Amino acid sequence: MSDGIFTLDAEIRTDLGKGASRRLRHAGKVPAVLYGADKEAVSLTLNHNKLFQAQGFEAFYSHVLTLNIGKEKVEVLVKDMQRHAFRPIVMHLDFLRIDAKRALQTNVPLHFMNEENADSIKLNGGHAEHHMIDVEVSCLPGDLPEYIEVDLLNVELDQTIHLTDLVMPKGVSLVELNKGEIHDLAVVTVKLAKGPKVEDENEDEDDATEEEAPAE
Repeated sequence: MSDGIFTLDAEIRTDLGKGASRRLRHAGKVPAVLYGADKEAVSLTLNHNKLFQAQGFEAFYSHVLTLNIGKEKVEVLVKDMQRHAFRPIVMHLDFLRIDAKRALQTNVPLHFMNEENADSIKLNGGHAEHHMIDVEVSCLPGDLPEYIEVDLLNVELDQTIHLTDLVMPKGVSLVELNKGEIHDLAVVTVKLAKGPKVEDENEDEDDATEEEAPAE
């Protein structure tokens, strides 16, 4: 993946309001807002084509991005993205400034590994029931992982992997676990897959007999 995906050019905009945003979109631009780090919010515009290409990568949402705003380079995270209801158009973005020396909290996707190779699934008829697809982490920006791996290779039938079972990178903690032991939530469970329902043949025969019996 090209590092250029994580670097975007932005311009400060002063023409605000719904009408101005509509004109920007017609011109192939995307309105955005940059806030955080105890600084005033700044309204921005970005090129839609470059942005649309970048947002197609999963890591775009959990990676530290660089915004080139004039001669200033600002490190940010994507905090919110609004898309058109049915057209492939990004409508608006919220960026959060980050401080390299200050811990941040953001969601990171889970990657479920060896799901096809686990004996409980491949040989014993199990299937993985995912309870979550991402987790909220706390760490310094430089330690932020693109994803967290969940290895299912040795998970047995009816076994559940919880948050405490996840192997976290150095310097990264789970926000939910910082709330206490009762927040050790289930991540994934391997359960026996249910087959198609088989009707009782005797019940079918009884039904047929009742239908064929003459009325008294």
